[in-house]
Amino acid sequence: MGTDYRAMMHRHFRYQASDYDLGAHRADIQIDLQSMALPDSSIDLLLTPHVLEHVPDTAAALGEIHRALSPGGRMYLQVPLLRGNTAKPSKPEYHADNTLVHWNFGWDLTAMLRQAGFTTTVLVTAAFARLLRGEGEMPLNTDVFDIVDMVRCARPDDLTVVADDAEATAMGWLPPYHFVTWECIRS
Repeated sequence: MGTDYRAMMHRHFRYQASDYDLGAHRADIQIDLQSMALPDSSIDLLLTPHVLEHVPDTAAALGEIHRALSPGGRMYLQVPLLRGNTAKPSKPEYHADNTLVHWNFGWDLTAMLRQAGFTTTVLVTAAFARLLRGEGEMPLNTDVFDIVDMVRCARPDDLTVVADDAEATAMGWLPPYHFVTWECIRS
């Protein structure tokens, strides 16, 4: 993350950036999501963009996040949604920071989050919600995204549309299956 983003966040919040090994970027604190050295109920808002897929023990990480979030606290979680159900990568997979990917998550992540004690909804664009309801033309699978499986396994009742077509286009959220966020509230 750039210094402009951090400066803006610091103006509005008591913001701290974290990293597992301080290798991906300059961070304020070092955190292992599976065992966080943070007090109970000490976080009001947690942003975890494309982190959880790199954590070996998902259940431990979600338990620690739930413990560290304050009651009513929120986590906005993003992971690459590649298929309908969670699976280990078929071969070693790394992202831009050379961190091993342990999981390719699917829609069953919602159930995992709820089992960890979160009230959860999946934030999507209107175009993706339509696709998942079977409306419109099905795009072809890509080398990475199994769109047919995503649609087959989707749970439309778990979705909340947060951007209409014009807003999604203005934000550059295309193709729509690239921009999925789980909103998780500590119950």
